[in-house]
Amino acid sequence: MFDWLVVGAGFAGSVMAERLARDRNERVLVIDKRPHIAGNAYDRHDKAGLLVHQYGPHIFHTNSRQIFDYLSRFTEWRAYEHRVLASVDGMQLPIPINLDTINRLYGLDLTTEELAVWFGERAEPVEEIRTSEDVVVSQIGRELYEKFFRGYTRKQWGVDPSELDKAVTARVPTRTNRDDRYFTDEYQYMPKHGYTRMFESMLDHPNIKIMLQTDFADIRDEIPFRRVVYTGPVDEYFDHRFGKLPYRSLGFEHVTEENEWHQSVAVVNYPMDHDYTRITEYKHLTGQTHPHTSLTYEYPSDRGDPYYPVPRPENAALYKRYEALARAEENVWFVGRLATYRYYNMDQVVGQALATYRRISESIPVARPHLNGMLAPAPEAGMP
Repeated sequence: MFDWLVVGAGFAGSVMAERLARDRNERVLVIDKRPHIAGNAYDRHDKAGLLVHQYGPHIFHTNSRQIFDYLSRFTEWRAYEHRVLASVDGMQLPIPINLDTINRLYGLDLTTEELAVWFGERAEPVEEIRTSEDVVVSQIGRELYEKFFRGYTRKQWGVDPSELDKAVTARVPTRTNRDDRYFTDEYQYMPKHGYTRMFESMLDHPNIKIMLQTDFADIRDEIPFRRVVYTGPVDEYFDHRFGKLPYRSLGFEHVTEENEWHQSVAVVNYPMDHDYTRITEYKHLTGQTHPHTSLTYEYPSDRGDPYYPVPRPENAALYKRYEALARAEENVWFVGRLATYRYYNMDQVVGQALATYRRISESIPVARPHLNGMLAPAPEAGMP
């Protein structure tokens, strides 16, 4: 008899398993459909010996000291500030759009103050900002929207930005200074030895058993357990009772080149041309020194593993019906991006898992107290 069955070995499931096993001394079975732990953050060494991210680049960043400290128990860090370029009009320009982006694109020499005025002259009034298109055109106008956002968003999500919730493009700010960092969070690091090693450390506990290539549907009636942490698609848990929730997937082409470098930054976006959305070069992320370089080309798709909930009003309404079922389910906790149908960053998933664990600790007596009767306190953590 396991005290807990944790479905999914990504961030949400692994954090929950670690806390339940280490802090409550309870027996946890972690299962995952894939042949590895770490979920979409899984990284591996390819044939050239380069560390690559199997499911596209994962860049850790957070403003939460609690979340950073919690993960620091399981990894050392390598400081890294992410920079992205966008291929537009035959140039590779900083994204998010900043002062250098505009000056180089249009051959100008604007100052920060002048750029704010320049944006204001091109911004289109929008009575109510509801969509991703509204966000951009109301701030910087339609021409920049067409060059940097519309094509990329249509490739990434399979629909026009005018059909997507405003949250999608609101994630990418516009700057009037020369700050070319993609994120501005206080803590920006990469796990020194990779994400998979971090997850191995997190799940390395005698109370945790792991079963890979295992489907929840195949074992839910075969293995005895008291409670469940579920991190898979919420509609799948309920056998798609109200229909399938739309998710966006990705296809990846991993390539190794014999030259030392391919591009000047880790990620180059392609909003205007090609079927792929971006190219990632991993040596920028890992700091590895190697005569060859490994890249990943990303191709968004409607088919394949679910990666991103599609933020549209009708999808949110459908999720609310599943959320009502989830709230009524006894002894099951739904955690993570897929289980709560939210477009979370990695640190937000960790924060959600720690907050869920805290609620469990406050409401459910410990099944297996430590021999000395003492439990280590759970770390305080919340959403950043």
